[in-house]
Amino acid sequence: MRLIGRREFVDFPLLGIIGVEAKLDTGAYTSSIHCENIFVTIKNEKPILSFSITQTINGINLINTFNFEEFSQKKIKNSFGELEERYIIKTLIKLGQKKIWSTLSLSNREKMRYTVLIGRKLIKNKFIIDVNKIHTNGINLNQILK
Repeated sequence: MRLIGRREFVDFPLLGIIGVEAKLDTGAYTSSIHCENIFVTIKNEKPILSFSITQTINGINLINTFNFEEFSQKKIKNSFGELEERYIIKTLIKLGQKKIWSTLSLSNREKMRYTVLIGRKLIKNKFIIDVNKIHTNGINLNQILK
């Protein structure tokens, strides 16, 4: 188990996203990421999910578009308690020293303070959260407890 704070920097290696600040939210079951232009097309008789993610690096906005053949849809309660249908993808997330395969819901989080929210499904049995800390990079609990 590793100790993390209420906010941590996370990477999404398969999406080419490095060092984005995420809010850890034990009240949320699933994790989500801010996306735009989310739509499904049919290619070779298969549905393809497309979406864009904007990442700001050195003051420059880089827009990357992704296509996923494997995805699902799920009804998820938003921050206002309303059910909304969201697309779900599975990708690799690096939090601290751990790389974890997890699901992400795609949502418009432009009005939210953090573009990434990490829910308890990803955290459970892997991390302990200290809400007094931020940016711990996943401290090894064995080092602290010695």
